[in-house]
Amino acid sequence: MFASLVSAQTPVARPPQQQPAFLGPCANLVCEIENDWSRNNAVLYGLAGAMPEDKFNYKPTPGQQSFGERVLHAAQVNLMLLQALGAKAPAPSIDTNATSKTASMAALQRVGEYGVAAIKELGEQGLSARIDSPGPVRFFMGPQVSRQRILYFLMTHSQDTYGQLVVYARLNGITPPLSRQP
Repeated sequence: MFASLVSAQTPVARPPQQQPAFLGPCANLVCEIENDWSRNNAVLYGLAGAMPEDKFNYKPTPGQQSFGERVLHAAQVNLMLLQALGAKAPAPSIDTNATSKTASMAALQRVGEYGVAAIKELGEQGLSARIDSPGPVRFFMGPQVSRQRILYFLMTHSQDTYGQLVVYARLNGITPPLSRQP
């Protein structure tokens, strides 16, 4: 009886979960930026995926963009500024008028992959190099900026958008994936 009582209280070993590559160690700047970029995109993509299709057009107030429009906004801004980095990797085509969850998430995915390709192509020297600031960021980043700084601007912009989308999700009774307890 004691043995069965002890075994009933012994925690069951869970198989180790495979960690995403972006949680792995890095030995250089390119890896660090790629990991940060990939994690940032996975977080936004995960939240977008948590919102049901029938709530993708939800607006907290009539004057605000819908959840789907905010998702697409993040993809559009990322695409625009990634193209300004000057990488030769081909930019993806996205539907800038998408209204469906499928199309918006596909845009996020393709732009995220494009960012990884640009980061890898540019390498450490290219990421550190200074370029003329793209028009939309010139007024607050100055006339010249490193490519690395533009990438981190894009990540903070996506995090701002993530914060907005969390509110949209919670107003619809959806707990964001990062807020769920195991």
